[in-house]
Amino acid sequence: MRSKSRRYEVLLPARFNDGQDVPDELIGKAIDEVIEQFQAASFYKDAAEGYWRYEDKVYQDSLGLLMVDVPDTVANRKWMRAFKARWKQRLGQIEIWMVSYRIDIE
Repeated sequence: MRSKSRRYEVLLPARFNDGQDVPDELIGKAIDEVIEQFQAASFYKDAAEGYWRYEDKVYQDSLGLLMVDVPDTVANRKWMRAFKARWKQRLGQIEIWMVSYRIDIE
């Protein structure tokens, strides 16, 4: 049976913008929120290294990838956008990158 779903990928920083390490417990809380909402999640620690420029300063990030596959609904999109906004603030980030795309689960 095919199911129309959406995959969300959220890059969570291993360090705050000031260079201090983000405690594992804090990232664990973000993962727990997704599990509480959707009953499952995957997290890949040290998944990527990112570079970006903001106001003439180049930043380097170590990033973990939080991934969740959910039914493609308006309610789930709204929840994930709120999750991103909440964790952007909690982690003191200028931005948190989140992408989503349609998937078929077979």
